[in-house]
Amino acid sequence: MEEFRRAYARLCAAPQEPVLLRLRERGAAPGRGRLDLAAQSLSLETCGALGRLLPGAAPFAEVALGDCGLSEEGGRGPRGGPADHLGLLFQGNNLRTMGAEALGKLLRQNKSIRSLILEWNSLGMWEQGFSSFCQGLGANNFLQRLDLRNNQINHQGAGELAMALKQNASLQELDLRWNNIGLLGGRALLNCLHSNKTLKRLELAGNNVPSDILKAVEQAMNHNQDRQTILSESQNRADILSKEVLSLKDEKTKQFLDLMDTIEKQREEIARSDRMSAARVSQLQEALDEQHSIMNSLKARLQMTEAALALSEQKVYNLGELLNAVRQEQTGMAECHFKELQQQKQEGADREAKLFRDLSVAEEKNLLLRNQVDELEKKCKIQQDQLFQVKQDLTNTTAELKLRAMQAEERLETEKRRFKQSLEDMESLRVKEVSHLTQHMEASEHSMQERIQKLEAIRIALEEELSQTKAAALTERGQAEEELIKVRNWARLEEQQRLEHLEEKLRLMTESRDEAQNCCLKQKQMVAEAQAKANQLSLHADGLRRRLEELQQDLNSKEEEKVTEVNKVKVELKEQIGHLQAERTAQDGLREKIAALERQLKAISSSHREAMLDKEGEISVLLEKLRMKEADISRMREEEARRASFLQNAIMAYVQGSPLGTHSSRK
Repeated sequence: MEEFRRAYARLCAAPQEPVLLRLRERGAAPGRGRLDLAAQSLSLETCGALGRLLPGAAPFAEVALGDCGLSEEGGRGPRGGPADHLGLLFQGNNLRTMGAEALGKLLRQNKSIRSLILEWNSLGMWEQGFSSFCQGLGANNFLQRLDLRNNQINHQGAGELAMALKQNASLQELDLRWNNIGLLGGRALLNCLHSNKTLKRLELAGNNVPSDILKAVEQAMNHNQDRQTILSESQNRADILSKEVLSLKDEKTKQFLDLMDTIEKQREEIARSDRMSAARVSQLQEALDEQHSIMNSLKARLQMTEAALALSEQKVYNLGELLNAVRQEQTGMAECHFKELQQQKQEGADREAKLFRDLSVAEEKNLLLRNQVDELEKKCKIQQDQLFQVKQDLTNTTAELKLRAMQAEERLETEKRRFKQSLEDMESLRVKEVSHLTQHMEASEHSMQERIQKLEAIRIALEEELSQTKAAALTERGQAEEELIKVRNWARLEEQQRLEHLEEKLRLMTESRDEAQNCCLKQKQMVAEAQAKANQLSLHADGLRRRLEELQQDLNSKEEEKVTEVNKVKVELKEQIGHLQAERTAQDGLREKIAALERQLKAISSSHREAMLDKEGEISVLLEKLRMKEADISRMREEEARRASFLQNAIMAYVQGSPLGTHSSRK
């Protein structure tokens, strides 16, 4: 700011003291503010310097040049000034054609001005300049507020404005009060509103526009405001929906990863069970091979003579040891099966507990969302009450403003009467003083003539005295004339001071009236904002209700999935229990067969031949049982492979049926 003041002092040969004082005051204030040069009579030199300095002046957010009495040349000076500022105040400068053209060029080139105040400038009187200004407005897509009050705009100017509004897509507020737009101009503006969807506020009071056109304009403004609110709400909804879609995608990816983890775990379990079953089969095969070798040795030994009974008894002892080993292996296998059953039961219980925990968490979320909905409904009710109070306050303030306006008009009338009375009094005083001075001059001239007549007799002797008296008379006359001129100048100065004082009072009254109108407009805007907020809150509450319904549906679907999974687990557990029971019954049968074999071996010691026959029968029975066991083992393998393939197909069908699965398949 100090550099700006120094640059201004350097560019101006005779810088104005009020401008320097305002720049010093602005330099003491922190942050970006407004350069206020309103009501300052700026010279052409000052306007030229400001026009050079303002394009690069970053510290100003707003430049006020109102009531500066700028001429045509002075108005052209700062036309490129606020190129990087947000507001320009140009009211009360009586701009003409060249000033309007300069403003049109500024609007074409500028991309940062958001507010332009041009009231009390009579731009509508100059058709060519106003048309160029309207063309610049139509080419501008950054201005948001335009004030054209008291500019004597007629219906032709309103048509130019309508053409500009059809092209403009950024203006939101346009103030055209106290002009001469009339019926044709009102229709033109109303027709342009069909294509302009961004204008939210259009003021046409004091323009002799019919009430039906005003109502139609108001409806169009309301429609534009509703459209803007709907657009903002739709944008907010789209953002919320995108966030929800992203969250759902994240949840689905997590679920998919969990499913893949469970599938991998199940595959590992299946591979582990396959390895264990293969180990069991190999052990059984070894046991069968051993039994085959034992049976072959028994055949060879039975074909020998009775002298080999000791060897047969030794072999019987070896067979008893082998049977004990087989019993131990069977008990170990039974224990392993029992442990696996317990593990599967524990896993099923863990799954059920996890599902119950998920269900409890979802119910807690549902309760929290319901509480939030209740709180939002309470807030909506509170804001509706506040809206009602604001409306009451607004009605009270409008009534008070009307009373103040009536009082201000009465005061204006009384001041006008007093001013007229004071003017008449001053005129009468001036007439009396002039008549008194003329009488005094006539009396002095008459006395001088008498003196001249008396001194004519002694004129020859007293020429020097006569010249002195003439000089004295002339000096007295000059002094009297000077006194008369001073009195006249004093009277004129007093009249001018009184006129300026009364004009200042009138200006203050108009400013107070404008401030009152601005207060009314601000209160209306606050009411509209409160209504918009209430609508947004209601829409948010509806969205939350829909979200609650969706969550309830998700909970129901998850409960159904949980029930189906629990049923599947129960069915699998039942099948495994049935297989284990079948294996247990088979083991019992094997134990009974082993006892029968022991009895048969005891019978062999009594009679060798009967033992040989019995042994051959038992060998055939054992072979058949071994074949049955092998068939059972192969059937169990096929059932396990079928169950694994069925589980894998069901998981793949579930993954492909979900939305995430379809998305991954498309990729």
